[in-house]
Amino acid sequence: MNYKIIGKYIKDLNFNIPNPKTFFLLSKDIANYKINIEIKSDQVKQNIIEVLTSLNLSPTKEDFEKINTKIVYATVVELSNDKLEKKEMEKIILIDVPTKIYTELRAIFVFLFENSGFKDVKISENVDFKKLYQMRKIQ
Repeated sequence: MNYKIIGKYIKDLNFNIPNPKTFFLLSKDIANYKINIEIKSDQVKQNIIEVLTSLNLSPTKEDFEKINTKIVYATVVELSNDKLEKKEMEKIILIDVPTKIYTELRAIFVFLFENSGFKDVKISENVDFKKLYQMRKIQ
């Protein structure tokens, strides 16, 4: 393995349901929202990077109430050497690290919804980050 996870934490968390109307509409029509996943990275210092994996919920139709739910989960990664090829680095950032931490990130996001009165939140238990990476390459 070319890397080691040395730390994980919630970098940013926003869970805002603006009013009771939105709460009731959301609980009735939760299926009309989709989960978005975004991955970014920053170099912290030589051989150490921070991988930021974000989850947020957005409406699939424009006439739905907007809620502001987003979690940014930071994973601090130490690379085994500084001579990794760009392709190998991309694979670590966009496939390996998100695959390793997704279960934990999903559990936190689902916990927030369930403890806010939403029992029917359907967020995929598994995400094929390799497939997402390959689709991104094609675009």
